[in-house]
Amino acid sequence: MISLVPSWAVYNEEFWETIKHRNLWFIKLRYGAVLMLFAFIVSSEFLLGIGFTQTQLVALTLINCSILVYNGILQWLRVYLKCEPFKFNPLHFSLVQMVLDLSALMLLVYFTGGIETPLFMLFVFHMIIGSLILPGTVIYTIAISVVFIFFGMVLGEYHNLISHHAVAGLLQTPLYNNFKFIVTYSIVFGFVILMSVVLANKIANQLYLMEQKLVESLEQLNAAEVEKQNYVIGVVHEIKTPLSAVNSYLDVILQGFLGPVNEKILAKLQRVRARSAEAIQLTNDVLKVSKLRLLDEIKKEEIKVRDILSSVLKKQRANFDRKKVKLHFKDNRKIRSKILGDKLLLEIAFSNLVSNALKYIEDEGVIEIILDEKEKGIQLEVCDNGIGIPEKDIEKIFDDFYRASNIRSKGYEGTGMGLSIIKHIVEKHNGTIEVQSPSRLASTNKPGASFIVFLPLE
Repeated sequence: MISLVPSWAVYNEEFWETIKHRNLWFIKLRYGAVLMLFAFIVSSEFLLGIGFTQTQLVALTLINCSILVYNGILQWLRVYLKCEPFKFNPLHFSLVQMVLDLSALMLLVYFTGGIETPLFMLFVFHMIIGSLILPGTVIYTIAISVVFIFFGMVLGEYHNLISHHAVAGLLQTPLYNNFKFIVTYSIVFGFVILMSVVLANKIANQLYLMEQKLVESLEQLNAAEVEKQNYVIGVVHEIKTPLSAVNSYLDVILQGFLGPVNEKILAKLQRVRARSAEAIQLTNDVLKVSKLRLLDEIKKEEIKVRDILSSVLKKQRANFDRKKVKLHFKDNRKIRSKILGDKLLLEIAFSNLVSNALKYIEDEGVIEIILDEKEKGIQLEVCDNGIGIPEKDIEKIFDDFYRASNIRSKGYEGTGMGLSIIKHIVEKHNGTIEVQSPSRLASTNKPGASFIVFLPLE
């Protein structure tokens, strides 16, 4: 199998998607050409005063039907094509389409007068299209072949080696037997075809080179991102070690192992302990995000979303009781389908959602957690009547280290990484997350927030 794929594009998904899209576009365009040709055959005599012989009508009808048939076969075959560089692939498919179209066009030109028909200009259109898709050597070979076949057909008609099918009413004086005319037009035709190919192929090659440079730049950026994340992980690990040691020493003091501590000093130490715990949480969050960004794939297994939520709520039960929060957990699904995903990562995401709802809700508040069926997926909603999110902050709420303005002003502790981690995990599972505030549980001075997660069934 001849290879038509540029070396840089072998594993370039964007390149393959572009070729597949163009192939489909050509198939749709061909249906339009069939309709136009059919309309031309039927209406030519009435609108243009052009008459076809019986032989021409039969030939043109058969050619048009053949185009329709092979176009249907191509449309069916396209579905089963795979982007395998060293096997029959969309580029080979493009070549097959072009050869079939040029063959049909050559027959149309022959049965509509040869050099006397304006249809031969359509060859230029095909050459330009082919130059934008096929490699230079292939399209040059096709262009030269078209020029020689056309010139051979014209000479054959001139020397009466093949029949000339004139179109009655198109020309007053026959031109196919005018040697100076056919030589001049053939030379001009060959020049236009070859120059169209040269210019279009040159432009296409420049575009391909630009795309190649973009692909290389993207690979370099990805490599730099991996290096950066590895560096972040190393630095954060080093920071975490002394912070953990500080926490341990503070615990020893606060638990009275070193003797009684003055109440004022104790209050300060407790504050320091809370801040150091917050710093450790921040380092843990940074580590989670960095590791998530380094992962190309996630571990996938069959998971029951309800089981993960039940586990998360069980672990948070003490916090619900401490704040006297009313929890409503509903599973509205008729069919409790499983999803494919990473159980640990999803548990982290759900735990962060529930923890956020608890953190930013007042005592005796309300939290609703609802599971619903959606087309090709599962929807999870975590809704509360807490402090809510200001409208100006909603677009930024999933950014790293971003904390809403009402949280900062009221002194809530946090790192601003929780929602960023949730978003990364959900997107790793091809899902989406959105936020609404006020929520449907909103009341006076308690706008609340609702986080809606969609996870597809794979």
